[in-house]
Amino acid sequence: MKYPALLPFCDIVDQLEEFDQIIDVRSPAEFALDHIPGAINCPVLDNEQRILVGTLYKQVNAFEAKKVGAALVAKNIALHIEQQFLAYPRNWKPLIYCWRGGNRSGAMALILAKIGWPAAQLDGGYKAYRLHINAELDTLISRFQYRVVCGTTGSGKSRLLQALDVCGAQVLDLEQLAAHRGSVLGDLPTEPQPAQKAFESAIWNRLRHFDSQKPVYVESESKKVGNLRVPAHLIECIRSADCINLQSDFDLRVALLMEDYAYFTTEPVELMKRLHYLTSLHGKEKIHHWQDLVNQNQMAELVRDLLAQHYDPAYLRSIGRNFPKLNMAPAVNLAGITEADFLQLARQLMAQLPQD
Repeated sequence: MKYPALLPFCDIVDQLEEFDQIIDVRSPAEFALDHIPGAINCPVLDNEQRILVGTLYKQVNAFEAKKVGAALVAKNIALHIEQQFLAYPRNWKPLIYCWRGGNRSGAMALILAKIGWPAAQLDGGYKAYRLHINAELDTLISRFQYRVVCGTTGSGKSRLLQALDVCGAQVLDLEQLAAHRGSVLGDLPTEPQPAQKAFESAIWNRLRHFDSQKPVYVESESKKVGNLRVPAHLIECIRSADCINLQSDFDLRVALLMEDYAYFTTEPVELMKRLHYLTSLHGKEKIHHWQDLVNQNQMAELVRDLLAQHYDPAYLRSIGRNFPKLNMAPAVNLAGITEADFLQLARQLMAQLPQD
């Protein structure tokens, strides 16, 4: 008789890449909130079906709920096999998990194992994975030495991180993982922010692949990126780390921001709504002036005003207090805002700064 292996997450965390597929059989709504990085969603009960079975369990009894659930699960597993798995060879090795109890993942893992695939089931499911993240994330964060890219808004911090990544450096880009640019105007137009747990999963997954003997480059973030909280221990490590003082000419900063926020030129109503959030800081008169600049399509003038009157003062108030080692960091000057400019600067930093 062929049965799937039942594996604790703590025993396989370093071997996740050895599985050909990680399959999350929870509902799409559960999967969207968070999942093991790299997993695909093959729900054995969709959102509505899960509610139906749960309602039967509470309002009728477990036996009736299991009968209905079993029929739905069997149909859905059959569809997944027909639509996704039929072409896979005999040695295809999937890891399957659900929430905790193992009923949903056990059903799929058993059928795949009976077919002949070396299927494995995650013992304790997503809950076991989440317990591991909660227990180990601070320890993982502490393994690394960080290099913090500091600079005023528009100085090119995010682009420099991207260039460092291209050049082979270890980069933890929190804004990329959070799908947010880190300011009141920072929401990405086509990408919602992940859930808090998914953000933490992404940080864990990025760090676990790094070499602790090499530095990790990160931006001088605040405690929150959009609506998401940066893990407190990561903030502590970043704020006590050595800094890179990125300097850029004011006109270059304006040009860079005009490129990065170009989508606001086609969404002026959304931009004016975001500017309204600054009323408590700058008063109605100033906000109306900025909104008038939007209506007149004077975007460069708006950017200059925002930098001079909002972003730069806020940066100067907080940076010295939160990143005490910035005063000891030599200035690094950005020559231009082309991809080649950032790649050149990234190579210079990697050559100049100790890498271990």
